[in-house]
Amino acid sequence: MSSFTPHTQAEIDSMLTFLGLDSFDQLYASIPDAVALRRDLQLPKALSEFEVIDVMADYAAMNHPSNRDLVCFAGGGSYDHDIASVTSSIGSRSEFVTAYTPYQPEVAQGVLQGLFEFQSMVSRISGLGISNASLYDGASALVEAINLGCVKTKRSRVVISGGINPNWREVAETFAKGPGHEIEIAPIGPDGATIWPTNLDGVALLVVGYPNFLGFVEDLEAVRGLASSAGALMVVAYDPIAISLLRSPGSYGADIAIAEGQPLGIPLSFGGPYLGLFSVSNELVRFLPGRLVGETLDMNGKRAYVTTLRAREQDIRREKASSNVCTNQTLMAIWAAIQLTWLGKSGFLDVGRSCLSSRVYLERRLVSEGLTTIETRLPSFREFPVRLKKRASTVIDEMHPLGFLAGVALEGSLAIDNFEGDLLIALTEKRTRTEIDRYVGALVEVIR
Repeated sequence: MSSFTPHTQAEIDSMLTFLGLDSFDQLYASIPDAVALRRDLQLPKALSEFEVIDVMADYAAMNHPSNRDLVCFAGGGSYDHDIASVTSSIGSRSEFVTAYTPYQPEVAQGVLQGLFEFQSMVSRISGLGISNASLYDGASALVEAINLGCVKTKRSRVVISGGINPNWREVAETFAKGPGHEIEIAPIGPDGATIWPTNLDGVALLVVGYPNFLGFVEDLEAVRGLASSAGALMVVAYDPIAISLLRSPGSYGADIAIAEGQPLGIPLSFGGPYLGLFSVSNELVRFLPGRLVGETLDMNGKRAYVTTLRAREQDIRREKASSNVCTNQTLMAIWAAIQLTWLGKSGFLDVGRSCLSSRVYLERRLVSEGLTTIETRLPSFREFPVRLKKRASTVIDEMHPLGFLAGVALEGSLAIDNFEGDLLIALTEKRTRTEIDRYVGALVEVIR
């Protein structure tokens, strides 16, 4: 099938006759005059195919890929990690790219096995027994965790740390309006730690970042204690790369662990498509949203893979379901599985160590140049905020022509209440000492 097949006038006339209409305009007679466009579109003159290609190439040249023209020190939920050539090579094979949703296991064993392995790896990272075949992204994973927690506890009050990604919190607040969940944001203190409410009566779940949006690692044991005393579930929104060096959420007694899987071999891609990671304790498996791939034996006694434990309420009695998500991000999950397989345990650890050592080196260089980092008792992994003498968004704009994506401005919708930080800087294993030194020099030049 061609990408565009225009209708002939004969086809249009045949359609109008079938519909009992006299003109094409009558198709849109129901549109009010106040919103109807009663003139021709103001389009430029027609171009030939090669002229259109030239125009689009000029537009494309305006982009500055972070892996070439710009050195990326931005994070805030999306990170410029290395993607192994084997990941993009295998993940781009037609067997994965063109494969449809695996409802029929007899024709989708390869994809189902890939998802099963993905689930197994996510469970090992999260430290929880059950992981689904992925969700759309980290924000949707937060929404599903809230839905699960409220249905399980039969409560509606949800306390979310102010250290959760502000974009995620905004999505959660929007989705909460339908079922009537009461979202409460626990503020972040000057030291970057969450200040939890003293009254947790009727709370369904507590949501904490690990590390939080500012890069700080909060005390999960204390959060676990608060959740237990309130009879609430504990949800940990973790950074999957950070788990290479930190204890898993499950080891702290998390009931639900969610994450954005983009750092696991997924390109930045202007914000998507990304990958939501979702894990639960064994006790919550019947509430698990989305797909779950299981291993079984076929009629010949051979190992086989199938989707399993689907709650029929997802498809039939939807008003009684804890989730109406019936799908997943198969291709992105396959990419993450390939990347993790390629890294292995030692490679995964090396990535984490590289991020941490680069962060330490950059922080020391900034301090030596007189820039103000945030003093806190909390450790950080690869991301940390700094205070500037200029507006962060201005600094980012001025660093751009110098070849750097300087960071994320903690202002506007990304501002963290009560926290005096201006620029959030992130390091990955791709950042070299030479790039860090150049970055510090450029930052000092712009600020002074």
